[in-house]
Amino acid sequence: MTTIKATNYKFRHLARVIIEAKTPIAVGSGEKDITTDSLVAIDVNGLPYIPGTSLAGVVRSMIGKEKSKRFFGYQEGSKKGQGSEIIFTEAKILNSKVEVIDGLDIKAIEEDPLLKNYKELPIRQHVNITDKGVAKEHGKFDEQIVFAGTRFCFELEMVSGEEEDKNFKTILSQLLNNTFRIGSGTRNGFGEVEVIDLKKRTLNLEKSDELEIYLDKSSVLNSKFWDNVDSEKTEIHTSTDWIEYKLNLQPDDFFLFGSGFGDDEADMTPVKGKKVVWTDGKGELKDDFVLIPATSVKGALSHRVAFYYNKLKGFCVREKEGKFVRDKEAECGNNNIAVQTLFGYESQDEKVQQRGNLIFSDIIEQKETEEKLLNHISIDRFTGGAIEGALFTEKVTYAKEKEFTMTILAKKEAFKGDKVEESFESALKDICNGMLPLGGGVNRGNGLFKGSVTKNGEPLK
Repeated sequence: MTTIKATNYKFRHLARVIIEAKTPIAVGSGEKDITTDSLVAIDVNGLPYIPGTSLAGVVRSMIGKEKSKRFFGYQEGSKKGQGSEIIFTEAKILNSKVEVIDGLDIKAIEEDPLLKNYKELPIRQHVNITDKGVAKEHGKFDEQIVFAGTRFCFELEMVSGEEEDKNFKTILSQLLNNTFRIGSGTRNGFGEVEVIDLKKRTLNLEKSDELEIYLDKSSVLNSKFWDNVDSEKTEIHTSTDWIEYKLNLQPDDFFLFGSGFGDDEADMTPVKGKKVVWTDGKGELKDDFVLIPATSVKGALSHRVAFYYNKLKGFCVREKEGKFVRDKEAECGNNNIAVQTLFGYESQDEKVQQRGNLIFSDIIEQKETEEKLLNHISIDRFTGGAIEGALFTEKVTYAKEKEFTMTILAKKEAFKGDKVEESFESALKDICNGMLPLGGGVNRGNGLFKGSVTKNGEPLK
């Protein structure tokens, strides 16, 4: 065998990864249109894709500053620096036959029973509710998202001087971490992904046959380079830096997480989820999934956490000289210390920002539920007649005795503050005891849940 002299980086470690969106994902393009405030990134075929910079950025933030400098390179001044040892490709979407769509092929997309649904992506409505129960100024917006269940494929390559490179294993392990999220809104229920298939291969460029294989490798993601490579075993690793809470909830009767729209029957309708379901190697988009947005749970929890933090710290409103005066520490909303620590915040001038230390995941499950129409009318207490314009109808979801599970990850570091952990867990218990209703119309009896909560698999005491 002919030996060819190479550089110190004589090995090429390659991996091909297929991921599935467990919740909707929102990789923004930075663009908007007349109907949506934030559009997802799309490729030349008009299909959603994940830029390589997004993938690299997530992994880089997960491995820490020092390791990221060594793996991803750095530049300090004009003379000191190092190039990146890692290359990430874009993540391209898979069609209904689990084939990667890499390259311009409009006709094949229009004929595919799954991909034709991506011409019109769902839009998620958001509204920021203050501690007064009203919408925050400029707190109403919407964004385009990609269906849960969508699968993407990407490759990564690492140059190395070692045949068994621990650094490459470190990078791959981040993809299998339970905190791995893609895109925006990862603290609001979006971006949870799972590795479905992982293939690895190492080539020694000092060997002529392996060098030839490397040079002949196509850059397209659906090449035959990986056909004879066995898939690796993939298991999700639980990060030791995070605590996993699971809310197992059962509705008392009705709940309403509003879509922001009405229909022919009601003025207010529940939001529904669509999800790609993979069966026997084929993908199909199905609708009418029950959707409980993580943002609705997050908003309710943040206000209740502020209440418990003030209570446990003894901050309250006191009577002084015949007047009621609030302690200066008795803050609510984003000014509360516990809320800032757990949910993040930004100053009014936006110069100070802190990311939240809680990761929520949307609930999107297929359950047999019923929809009920509830008519409402406001009666004038003097005349006994209906108030003009006060008649409306809402369509609610009836799912008594159905169980829904939401996962919440909390960074251990956030619980170092006094009474922060206790405040958060007390708020979780309130949801499970029916003391903190969720969704819309809670003052009309909607949104009462009962259930249990676990902490790292153990019942929360």
